Amino acid sequence: MIAKLLEMQSDQLQLFHVRMAFSEDIGQVGKFAFGKVWVLFTTILRIWWNRLRHGTTVLYYPPSGPNKVPVLRDIILLNATRWLFARTVFHFHAGGVSAFETNLPGWLKGPFHWAYDKPALAIRTAPQNPDDGALFGALRDVVVPNGVDDMRGTVVERSASTGEPITILFTGLLVPGKGVSDVLEAFRLILEQGLDARLELMGKWNDDAYRVECEAFVAKHLLKDKVEFLGVLSGTEKFERFAACDIFCFPSYYSAETFGLVLLEAMQFAKPVVSTHWRGIPSVVADGKSGYLVPIQQPAEVAARLVQLGSDPELRQQMGQEGRRIFERDFTLKAFHRSMEREFLSLY
Repeated sequence: MIAKLLEMQSDQLQLFHVRMAFSEDIGQVGKFAFGKVWVLFTTILRIWWNRLRHGTTVLYYPPSGPNKVPVLRDIILLNATRWLFARTVFHFHAGGVSAFETNLPGWLKGPFHWAYDKPALAIRTAPQNPDDGALFGALRDVVVPNGVDDMRGTVVERSASTGEPITILFTGLLVPGKGVSDVLEAFRLILEQGLDARLELMGKWNDDAYRVECEAFVAKHLLKDKVEFLGVLSGTEKFERFAACDIFCFPSYYSAETFGLVLLEAMQFAKPVVSTHWRGIPSVVADGKSGYLVPIQQPAEVAARLVQLGSDPELRQQMGQEGRRIFERDFTLKAFHRSMEREFLSLY
């Protein structure tokens, strides 16, 4: 989303970007590495340089989620840079960091508050997310939904014909919190109930032990011919999978989840979704209209909704079209840019 923010064209704003390249891939996120210390040091120097070179008065920063290593990074970086700027904007793409103070030793609580307290503006992606801005005493606390490029028309769309198995797609980091085990169990249940379907899971494994566990589940229940782990796909290959599925399934309860961009990527192709009542997801999925939301960690509930959608092509089309309408109304990249420009200008 930060990369997309930098694409914003504005006659009234200039954005100067210092990239925080602490992790080379998603598997390194939240983990300590000595190389990250050097990156932290050089990032602070680049922020100082850009502040002095361009006379920038506002620091825009995306705080980490509630994890120890990223929080310690934030404490160091923000205490080393915030004092240079007249105003600070926090954009909470991950949620819940405000509650992390209880996990810190006493000597770090002061630096924690110096780093995060009283930003001029706090932005979160959905009203259901933790109100980190309010808890940090933000002067203004607003909600700006994410938006993505509309890729419809760039790839061929298809849906299952009569007599063909439906395709269920999951996309996300392959970790328990994203609901991977729930998807697999729900898929096992829908096959038991007679639904003809196949399952595709697109994303990166974050843990080899968990990968082995999931692959063992697939083997144990004789699902190898119906379940495919696609790995990480990007660009056209990624969107081809969204455009070719019949149902998108995302039963997340991930601790730092705030929005679920993958839901937008499915909705733009008019695909119905099955997801969860978790954090900002209900602000994206209209329950009973563009898809279904179920309680977290309830694979039987997920299965019931998959069967309902999987056995009714007209319902899939109806919900998919409603999802497309909601996407066009609320979640385009243009709408995101307009909202972000408005909030930035409110600082002056």
